[in-house]
Amino acid sequence: MRNRDPGRVVMRARKWMFAVLAVLLLAGCSRKQEVAPATLTGEAAKAGAKLAYEHAVGIELPKAQIDARVGAVREACETQRFGACNVLRITQGEWRSSLVVRATPGAVEPLVGMAGQGGKFVSRETHAEDLADAVNDNQRKQAQLDAYARRLDELASRRDLAVADLMALSHEQAQVQQQRESLQGEAAMQQRRLDTNLLELDFHDADAGSRGHRLSASLSGLLDQLIEGVGDALSAVAYGLPFLLLALPLALAWRWAWRRIVRRRNHPGT
Repeated sequence: MRNRDPGRVVMRARKWMFAVLAVLLLAGCSRKQEVAPATLTGEAAKAGAKLAYEHAVGIELPKAQIDARVGAVREACETQRFGACNVLRITQGEWRSSLVVRATPGAVEPLVGMAGQGGKFVSRETHAEDLADAVNDNQRKQAQLDAYARRLDELASRRDLAVADLMALSHEQAQVQQQRESLQGEAAMQQRRLDTNLLELDFHDADAGSRGHRLSASLSGLLDQLIEGVGDALSAVAYGLPFLLLALPLALAWRWAWRRIVRRRNHPGT
């Protein structure tokens, strides 16, 4: 039987101890966080819903005014005239243009009023999404990762760890930091949706709508005339039908008599 290298035995023993310790740390973090949902649920119940608002407004304006109005609302947003505001998207077409911004709640109504000045509001929709569960879930995950990161830092501060253990520990710390940054970015996006409102302004050509109404009225009038003409034609047919029934036998009798006369002229002896 070969003699084993004592150094390798110690190294393997340390690796196994580190693996077992990591599992115990994860289990400990999980047990500590089991009470967190109840606490967060209570806080959410006290704070109430966390609503993220979105608005969609439809406005009719003369075509010549649409581009200028989009530019004016855009300038008001970019210069923060009514409060914090960011332009997200601008779409310009022949008969329809749109402007999408994200602004503080206090800036929504002034921007809507400015966009619809001198025009006609044809539609408005407000939608709210409750982010309370998503926010609480993000906070719970961040708390778990923070606790686990502290334990890893405690392990990394020990001086009796082997090089292989330190490398494995550094890799785990990097993974935890990446997850923490991802959760922090998600939390920032959620907070941004809570602090500001999404506003979409749709500008429609009012003249196009009136032309559509005129075309619809013309088509409706043409259909009425067609129906009226068909009715008159049916009335004329109904009025002349008795005369047609009377004239048909007379025409047949006249044709029969005429043919007999022609035959006698051609054949006098018959």
